[in-house]
Amino acid sequence: MTGSRNVWLPHIVLVFGVIIFAFPIYLAVIGSTHSAPTIARGDMPLTPGTQAVENYTRALQTGEGTRVRATPALIMMRNSFIMALVIVVGKITISLLSAFAVVFFEFPFRMTFFWMIFITLMLPVEVRIIPTYAVVSNLGMIDTFAGLTIPLIASATATLLFRQFFMTVPDELVDASQIDGAGPMRFFWDVLLPLSRNNIAALFVILFIYGWNQYLWPLLITTSRGRETIVIGIVKMIGTGDAQTDWNMIMATAVLALLPPVLVVIFMQRWFVKGLVDAEK
Repeated sequence: MTGSRNVWLPHIVLVFGVIIFAFPIYLAVIGSTHSAPTIARGDMPLTPGTQAVENYTRALQTGEGTRVRATPALIMMRNSFIMALVIVVGKITISLLSAFAVVFFEFPFRMTFFWMIFITLMLPVEVRIIPTYAVVSNLGMIDTFAGLTIPLIASATATLLFRQFFMTVPDELVDASQIDGAGPMRFFWDVLLPLSRNNIAALFVILFIYGWNQYLWPLLITTSRGRETIVIGIVKMIGTGDAQTDWNMIMATAVLALLPPVLVVIFMQRWFVKGLVDAEK
């Protein structure tokens, strides 16, 4: 009896956890198929409605609801995708090169520069956001994709992770590359990058979701609807009360906002798990 309980208890806990996390998403999906008055009255059923096609079409193409006119979700998703992708590529590229320089090159104040990068982890975002905004404003990058992405590209966390990984690379690989006449960048491209592919994939998933879910920085930088990200757009769609809010449109937009991160996780889950747990070289 005790053994049977030990087998089923973890499954029961997992199922209970899935229900807690998935139920709000289920409500959003169901709400996106009903009309705004149905949701506003508080009598929305837990079964799908008949307005799914209309709600999603309006959310994607026009953003127009019964009470609120928002930016089309296609535009906001495009902005969020560009922002997330640029942040991912920029963070990984800079972090790889920074870690490569710190681990495999000897130069004055090498560790000083590394610790300067590492110390930025201890600074809250609120401490850095005002001077960052001032710099972006002085450079004329307000309400631009450059302003949305460049200040968020540097990543002390990714630099630290790649540094720790590079330090586990056997010295024999470095010596073999030198004997073969490979220069530093040849060693980087032909040896380090293939070894780092699982780590890069894991960071890609994490950083893509990080960039996609950005709220505070896009809120400060964007001034036009043409640059709104999907997270900012959803917040702006919420009115001051239920009578001024098209909850069906909000839920449809929220479901659309879930799709890209979910697809990235599903598509890259194998590499994501390997990057977190695989220690083979």
